[in-house]
Amino acid sequence: MHVQQWILLAIMAVCGAAVIGSYIHGFSTHPGSAETLWGGVSGGLRTLNYVTMLLAVVGFFAFSYWLFFRINPEQVQIADRFGFWLFFIIFLVILIPSALWMPLTFSYQSHPSTGLWIGVRIVLALVGIGSLALLWAICAISPRETGIAYWFAVGGAAAFSVQTAVMDTFIWPAFFTV
Repeated sequence: MHVQQWILLAIMAVCGAAVIGSYIHGFSTHPGSAETLWGGVSGGLRTLNYVTMLLAVVGFFAFSYWLFFRINPEQVQIADRFGFWLFFIIFLVILIPSALWMPLTFSYQSHPSTGLWIGVRIVLALVGIGSLALLWAICAISPRETGIAYWFAVGGAAAFSVQTAVMDTFIWPAFFTV
């Protein structure tokens, strides 16, 4: 792997650990709270959310594989303007707000306020924007590989975007109740 890929891996490892840590902390300090995080999302909509979450996870591995093992960061141009470093920013925009979602949501549930609800919505929107930026960057990259790994990366980023930019940013908040 190239040094830029190692940097991206470090960003993903450190920030990913923060996301997982926020979930572990959230569930350990709020036992039995998993159901409350669903708010009013139930039935078929919850089933749809399970499916899109699973596809997003699989998609995450697909585009991560492609980023780490199928491209050369020294040759990459995104939209003929940006280098591989743009992925650093994109993943920071996705992962830092992701680590803030659960603490903000539990705070909002404990002490409902407009400010906390806006905070929850902002972090969800940032993750969605970052995911759409990732999909765009993968589609706008050159030189473009046309093999199966590339198309799995595109499909994976699309699935990840559906979960984060649609389900999390718009659907979940529309049904969430305290």
